[in-house]
Amino acid sequence: MQDETERDRAHRAWRNAERIKRLSDNLIRIGPWGLGLDGVLAWVPVAGTVYSVGTGALLLYEGFRAGAAPWTLTRMAAYMIANSAMSDVPVIGWAMDTLFRGQLMAANALQKDIVARHGAPAVRTTTAAQPRAWSVAP
Repeated sequence: MQDETERDRAHRAWRNAERIKRLSDNLIRIGPWGLGLDGVLAWVPVAGTVYSVGTGALLLYEGFRAGAAPWTLTRMAAYMIANSAMSDVPVIGWAMDTLFRGQLMAANALQKDIVARHGAPAVRTTTAAQPRAWSVAP
């Protein structure tokens, strides 16, 4: 049986990754597209790079703490390096950074790794008509 603290730590990392991807790439949803702080800050010199590097470091930290597989951590790092590198190129790079959802892809990679090893965590779900409830993520 798995160590309960390891499983709890992994599920906490899953929830933190969910928050980061929502804040970074899905604050405003328009059909299948989303826009978040990463896309907006990409247009502010230095701020976009600082945000990308900071969220990338936080996601990787969560991955290390959750015990993610080395291949998962490598993919996450590659997504975040590509995302941060785009921020350094004026106008064209900023537009590309707005469309490239690096935090979302890195967070999804971490979440899939966690679900494969520890199962899906219980997550809070809400709707306007219902009070907050707990359910199991798909």
